Amino acid sequence: MDMDLLNAPVTVIKGIGQAASEKLATVGAVTVNDLLNYFPFRYEDRQAVDVLTAAQDDKITVVGLVQTVPVSQFYGKTSRLTFKLLTGQNLISVTVFNQNYLKNKLQMNMEVLVSGKWDRNRRSITASRVQFNTQVDERNRFEPVYHLKGDLQLRSLRKWIELALHQVQGQVRETLPASLCAKYKLTSREEALRYLHFPKNEWEVKQGRRRFIYEEFLQFQLKMLAFRKMNREQFAGIAQDFDQQQIDQFTAELPFQLTKGQEQAVADILLDLKAPQQMNRLLQGDVGAGKTVVAAIAALASVTAGYQVALMAPTEILAEQHFASLQQLFANQKLQLPQPVQQLLDQDQLQLALLTSSSRGKARNEVLAQLESGELHLVIGTHALLQEDVHFRQLGLVITDEQHRFGVAQRKVLQDKGTNPDVLFMTATPIPRTLAITAFGEMDVTVIKELPAGRKEIKTRWVKHEQIDKVLAFLLQEVKKGRQAYVICPLIEESENFDYGNAVDVHAQLMHYFGDQCVVGLMHGKLSSAEKDQMMQDFLANRVQILVSTTVVEVGVNVPNATCMVIYDAERFGLSQLHQLRGRVGRGSEQSYCILMADPKNEVALERLTIMTETNDGFYLSERDLALRGPGDFFGHKQSGVPEFKVGDMVQDFNILEVARADAAKLVQSEDFWQNEAYQCLRDVLYESGIFSGENLN
Repeated sequence: MDMDLLNAPVTVIKGIGQAASEKLATVGAVTVNDLLNYFPFRYEDRQAVDVLTAAQDDKITVVGLVQTVPVSQFYGKTSRLTFKLLTGQNLISVTVFNQNYLKNKLQMNMEVLVSGKWDRNRRSITASRVQFNTQVDERNRFEPVYHLKGDLQLRSLRKWIELALHQVQGQVRETLPASLCAKYKLTSREEALRYLHFPKNEWEVKQGRRRFIYEEFLQFQLKMLAFRKMNREQFAGIAQDFDQQQIDQFTAELPFQLTKGQEQAVADILLDLKAPQQMNRLLQGDVGAGKTVVAAIAALASVTAGYQVALMAPTEILAEQHFASLQQLFANQKLQLPQPVQQLLDQDQLQLALLTSSSRGKARNEVLAQLESGELHLVIGTHALLQEDVHFRQLGLVITDEQHRFGVAQRKVLQDKGTNPDVLFMTATPIPRTLAITAFGEMDVTVIKELPAGRKEIKTRWVKHEQIDKVLAFLLQEVKKGRQAYVICPLIEESENFDYGNAVDVHAQLMHYFGDQCVVGLMHGKLSSAEKDQMMQDFLANRVQILVSTTVVEVGVNVPNATCMVIYDAERFGLSQLHQLRGRVGRGSEQSYCILMADPKNEVALERLTIMTETNDGFYLSERDLALRGPGDFFGHKQSGVPEFKVGDMVQDFNILEVARADAAKLVQSEDFWQNEAYQCLRDVLYESGIFSGENLN
């Protein structure tokens, strides 16, 4: 197909006029290519089934006899038509919205075919289609379903796609090399388009999907890996000549032994620091896995090589906790710096400082001056590190904690304060491997799975709201032992005001229940940063024994004396968020508990609560969460940068995802890929992305 025609407006297709093009524009189908690649999001199998075999919420088709006169009701412009249908030996209800014309067509004992969503409990179908021709054969059994907007009708959309396919017949450009198509027995692109839009049977649906899932995944991974290759080759990093002896001594003097996961992470990072290419590594570790110690060793290595280190955290509380932890780890840490640096600074003690929005006046100016002169080796801070007047003498390593909370542009600002410094991203969100290799394909990934020795597993229980008295009695029992507790109220995005009131109401109830037996604090998003910080300081110092809070305590808060967490309406949270919340307790040596209060209304919520009580493994939970919720909900598309694919699903199709990544990795490293005419179609994908040019990829 001619590239100009491919990018031409849909009006070049005979039968598509201006009015039609305006309707197609509502779904983003502006060019011929857009139209051909506007794929169905599912298929309705119109093969009739027995309702007794169908599960709740299944999309099904049944054939039956009309048993009652249809009754219609109107709600403004919305019409609702209902009638009874005898299918097999089962009498069921059928509800049809906005198709009131059917009232005059449906007659008693007439045989009809009904497709829609099955409600097993109410024995009813909410119908999307009522058809009088009940004969379904293989040629029209699988019907594509598209997302429609405005006045765009399914029948019109299918007609226009068919016209486009007919006009471009024999001209659709192939986007995969013949070698890969042969290797995986993939159908041609033109044939796959026809299979997806007009399948004759289930086999064609599967073949069309296989082809496009692999194509999508391969092209995405090629872009990620080629971008990484280009960066590594064009933007040389720093080959940091650190002092291994000082690192070994520091590690040996730690009051605990590193886990195998920590040792492997340190080995990976040190290898990256020594290499002349820029490090770009994601360090994943479950809550309490000991990422801070690994970061400390990486920082020490960079400092002994004569460079400065910046650690950026998303909140002031978390930055302060990192500062306190690193101060303790580096207390009395003697340094032997490279000779030129040693002569310049004349110091042998590791110097670190905190820089946040609370740093003001003389104290802030002093930190800035010491950073610029090189007297400070390590700075821990928040977004305050990104300000224009923050300058480093020689920044060698940037560490970003909870990296998905910062935008790409924010992370780049900090990196640009040095000359291609090495970059280490850390996250306590256990990201499933299927998601990590896609969302973070341009990074190397290291995972710390096991927890340090001596950590007791948090005991998790699920109770109903009616058992609140027992829960509060247990809380009081823990407080009397000198322990502390969190009580979490759900954050409901659709009604932020309700959430605020919810936390306030629970706080008032607990104040009344506990009286003067303990101090109950309140924290939520409506408080100022200073008020939140003060409340956390009071909780940390045990001036507050029970903290009622929204999810603002989800990440980074470290109060070892807190042994109990109660989560109200736990069914409203995803597995990963529940696990992050649970990770606020169990940080000391005492046995800790997590109590989930919930009255689940559906099977997914029930399954989620059951899984939480069965395991403390964050990576297992994240895999299950991804399967239950899908990748878009796992982080939220905007902050995570998780790609949306038209056909592929990272959970269901993870085998194809991994095959595509392996193929992409081999291709970008081979000279043949960059020179052989057979791969021109894939190279074009890179050039057309706008990020690359022929010059910077060869």
